[in-house]
Amino acid sequence: MSSSEEAETDRSRSHQCQKCGKSFSRICSLRRHELTHPAEEPYQCEHCGSTFSQLKTFKLHLHTHLEETSSSCDQCGRHFSNQSSYRKHLRDHTGPYQCDQCQKTFSYFSIYKIHMRVHTKEKPYCCDQCPKSFSFLSSYKRHKLSHSGERPYQCDFCGKSFTQSGHFSLHLRNHTGEKPYECDQCEKTFSDLSSYKIHLRVHSGEKPYCCNQCGRSFSQLGNYKSHQRIHTGEKPFRCELCEKSFSISNTYKQHVRTHSGEKPFQCKECGKGFGRLSNYMRHLRIHSGEQPYSCDQCGKCFNSSYSYSRHLRVHTGEKPYWCSQCKRLFTRSQSLNKHRCVAVEDESSTVCKQEAQPSCSPADPTNNNHQQPVQ
Repeated sequence: MSSSEEAETDRSRSHQCQKCGKSFSRICSLRRHELTHPAEEPYQCEHCGSTFSQLKTFKLHLHTHLEETSSSCDQCGRHFSNQSSYRKHLRDHTGPYQCDQCQKTFSYFSIYKIHMRVHTKEKPYCCDQCPKSFSFLSSYKRHKLSHSGERPYQCDFCGKSFTQSGHFSLHLRNHTGEKPYECDQCEKTFSDLSSYKIHLRVHSGEKPYCCNQCGRSFSQLGNYKSHQRIHTGEKPFRCELCEKSFSISNTYKQHVRTHSGEKPFQCKECGKGFGRLSNYMRHLRIHSGEQPYSCDQCGKCFNSSYSYSRHLRVHTGEKPYWCSQCKRLFTRSQSLNKHRCVAVEDESSTVCKQEAQPSCSPADPTNNNHQQPVQ
């Protein structure tokens, strides 16, 4: 290269960057290049304080503030700083993805796809330790804890641990006394949503679980399942001490306490203990004076459903207890037992000469040879 050509090249590269040494033929090119160095960001947004090295990027950013800043949702009243966020929020109300089987709508396709597994029964998450499979990743992870024995949520009050955060949160309310769900009809409060929803059926009369064998309906799934065992004869709860079997879990637990002597329900007023919750609740009414069962015919009130049901027989004339020997009818079981004792002690009695049975028998509606009923 000749000396004249080298001089021309030097003039064409006469503008040099002081930071990196790169040369440019034009001053404007040098100025644009200098903005690429992060140490200098001369363009600052007066709205949010962000800085930019290039004018073009800075102008693009300004457009995010030029949109209407007071956009608000007509359905929930929420405000947004720009239109893009506002349009994204609208999907929460309308949802661009709609299930053609249940009409539910979803904002995001990924959530829509997960929902469809409810209908397709697809279970892509399979446990590698047992044959179970799951539709949702959260259910699968929760199941895995049952194999590992891990219980990551521990109560600071009593030390009890849980595999699920939801169960842990519900348990804490036993200690705090929190009952966030209140019935707007009777003001009764509940610590968990499921109990609250079941309680609402008391007012609505809804009984969604119907037995297909006898037509009887139930408001709670647990009661329905227990009832089904009457037809099947199933008794899955068996006492290890006496091998007696039960169809209902609560009845089994009450029976176990007859062996252990445990009385978990203790009255704070007098210290008396009870093995059954129903007996405990009935006892509390002695202190409170509460009599929630009222007769519609005479207005008399009672503190237990048993006393109330027994009183109703005065009005209906019902006599459900009968002597299997002489067929006499009685309103109360105590009257039947007394009748049997008289029959045994007084051999000359014409009431019942045969040996009395050890247990009460319900009235037999098919027997037409009863003598005059006696109370």
